[in-house]
Amino acid sequence: MIETTISSAQNPRIKQLLLLQQKSSERRKQGLFVVEGRRELEHCMEADYEVVTRFICPKLYSDDYPKNAITVTPAVYEKIAYRGTTEGVVATVRTQHLTLDELQLPEHPLLMVLERVEKPGNLGAILRSADAAKVDAVIVCDPLTDLYNPNLIRSSIGAIFTVPTVACSSEECIRFLQERNVQILTAQLQDSNLYYDQDMRKATAIVMGTEATGLTDQWRKAATAHIRIPMLGRLDSLNVSVSAAILLFEAVRQREAKGL
Repeated sequence: MIETTISSAQNPRIKQLLLLQQKSSERRKQGLFVVEGRRELEHCMEADYEVVTRFICPKLYSDDYPKNAITVTPAVYEKIAYRGTTEGVVATVRTQHLTLDELQLPEHPLLMVLERVEKPGNLGAILRSADAAKVDAVIVCDPLTDLYNPNLIRSSIGAIFTVPTVACSSEECIRFLQERNVQILTAQLQDSNLYYDQDMRKATAIVMGTEATGLTDQWRKAATAHIRIPMLGRLDSLNVSVSAAILLFEAVRQREAKGL
């Protein structure tokens, strides 16, 4: 049965939900994270994540909902939802931790590798581009934000669930790529060639670092080639998510031209 509608933000369930939203340590401790919005939750369920609890605001949720859902008042929903356009559903979900060895890659994979990207919004935007480009996996090396940060999930519009995503160390990733003969293309301004002159039709990992410091030396040394986007204005860099989209879709262009 549906329990009595929660009308107070001081309810223990609501407090727990807010802790999961706000603290990565709590997400790690409980093995849970929060998904907000019908579209995002649908992508999550399609990826076989276990939904633990649904919080439903009946005034905003137009369809039938599971009998074990917990209903909340509009005032409480406003407290737990970052957006007002999420159709009245917020859920807690069991975390999953995909590993490099569990990735199922085709013969000529296209991979997006990110080193120490710290802004959840940037990572979420890159995941959206990765989904659009049908990237085989996104590998987040030495992460500074956890993959279940609510801002990441929101900005990715659920792409964190549609693109296989792994968190690992740079050393593990470099070894993984080299063992599988995946060319490593590092995006950097120094000692680099224009990105559209690089063959991306073979097994390829496009590697990007932070906007502030770029890639560390271990990636520069491990690279098969260094590539850059031409900068014709006075500034010398683009937002990392914009750069990622440009490079990924060059790979898509080359592969479609080849019929891959």
